[in-house]
Amino acid sequence: MDQDIVRRVKNDPDYRKLVAARSRFGWTLTWAMMIVYYGFTVLVAFNKEFMGSRIGEGVMSWGIPIGLFVILFTIVITGLYVRRANSQYDELTDAIKARVAKKEKVAA
Repeated sequence: MDQDIVRRVKNDPDYRKLVAARSRFGWTLTWAMMIVYYGFTVLVAFNKEFMGSRIGEGVMSWGIPIGLFVILFTIVITGLYVRRANSQYDELTDAIKARVAKKEKVAA
């Protein structure tokens, strides 16, 4: 890739905005997933009595719905990221590409 194009992209204010927004949102979702996943793991490791206790009079223990929640939570936060990426992040990316292509034509 031409170093001039790389420099123009990195100097673009929308690029800095994109990197900051994507990074902040990505780390927020990462921490949320780590809390849920490791919270589940800690419950399994250190509170076996609770995880193995039955819900009501049935045969299902608390571990099943909590484990299902972890799986569904993963799907939901993935969907949230994809939705934001397809709207806000793609708009910023398109604006950056258009501005850099415009400057490239002017420079040529």
